[in-house]
Amino acid sequence: MATSRKIPMRQCVGCGEMKPKKELIRVIKTAENEIFLDATGRKNGRGAYICASSGCLEKAKKSKGLSRSFKMEIPGEIYEELKKEMEKIEMR
Repeated sequence: MATSRKIPMRQCVGCGEMKPKKELIRVIKTAENEIFLDATGRKNGRGAYICASSGCLEKAKKSKGLSRSFKMEIPGEIYEELKKEMEKIEMR
């Protein structure tokens, strides 16, 4: 009997859709309260997941999805850095 593998699902903090973990980009907060994208998905820190589109990043900013996930206020310049990193990933 062949067993099917379970696909890990995560919820996007922007649009709120449940998607397979590999389709989403991980945003992490380190112990030093630094916030950045984790393209590998393996770095240490508290993680939140977001779709690989700048539209979902804007939705997350508007709904304060990342602020809720990380239990802290996210400054505007952090969102600008995330947007630049997101554009680099979208180019690939």
